[in-house]
Amino acid sequence: MNVLAAFENGAVLLLLPPLLPGIIGKTKAVFGGRKGPPFLQSYHDILKLVGKGAVYSRTTTAMFRLGPVLSLAALMVAGALVPLAHDSPTSFPGDALLFAYLLGLARFATMAAALDAGSSFEGMGASREAAFSSLAEPALVLALAALFRATGGLSLNRMFGGAQWSVSGAGLVLIGGGLFLVLLSENSRIPFDDPATHLELTMIHEVMTLDHGGPDLAFILYGSSLKLLLWSSLLVRLLVPLPPGALGWAVWTGGVAALAAAVGVVESSMARLKMTRVPQVLVLAVCAAAFAVMLALK
Repeated sequence: MNVLAAFENGAVLLLLPPLLPGIIGKTKAVFGGRKGPPFLQSYHDILKLVGKGAVYSRTTTAMFRLGPVLSLAALMVAGALVPLAHDSPTSFPGDALLFAYLLGLARFATMAAALDAGSSFEGMGASREAAFSSLAEPALVLALAALFRATGGLSLNRMFGGAQWSVSGAGLVLIGGGLFLVLLSENSRIPFDDPATHLELTMIHEVMTLDHGGPDLAFILYGSSLKLLLWSSLLVRLLVPLPPGALGWAVWTGGVAALAAAVGVVESSMARLKMTRVPQVLVLAVCAAAFAVMLALK
């Protein structure tokens, strides 16, 4: 059973992530009255980039080439820990902390590669990424603390396996709202960042990838989609009770697709925040998770 579950999880993590940006793009196109790109556009982009060559500046070191590979590897290991439609077969007590560290490692690799390029714009994006992530991480840690208090387990399977419903309704809403804000921030979505912007002075994540091309850029795009899938799976597992078997996969897939559509709705209904407003919203996520901890301690 564990072998079958591991195979199912691996196949989903390999094949499904690029579909989520397609759902977001289609949702935004519907709100804008456009046809928009096809759902499978991200698959085409990634495969096209894999077949191209990469150009490297003579000022870069091995870190520039290692960054995309290390970031994707960290996210794939994190994906092995996250429960999808069923519990992860590789879960162990304390894997929630490893999951947070792996996300931090992926971010560090991307920022280090950006700094290695020697570009002032990429350095600016890396500094912004570090500043905003330092506010998003406490929200994640506090949310995990609230779930640990409610479920009594420090593994993602336990925290997001249904036992979290022992948290009061208000506490669960606070955790879900805080994690949704963290999802938008960690995946560089509006209102925190705009993945479609071309204005260097307002870019955060995208500016760190300006010098990457070919397979390196394909790894970055796939890693971004994979991170979105992991966060979406955690939110679906948090808020939606999943039945066993094939029906559970259907409910999980629908929940992940609905969450991607919700991200598209958010991006279609509001503009990006001013840079000075971003920390305030992230502090709101921290406060929501902190209040959830207080409710769990009652």
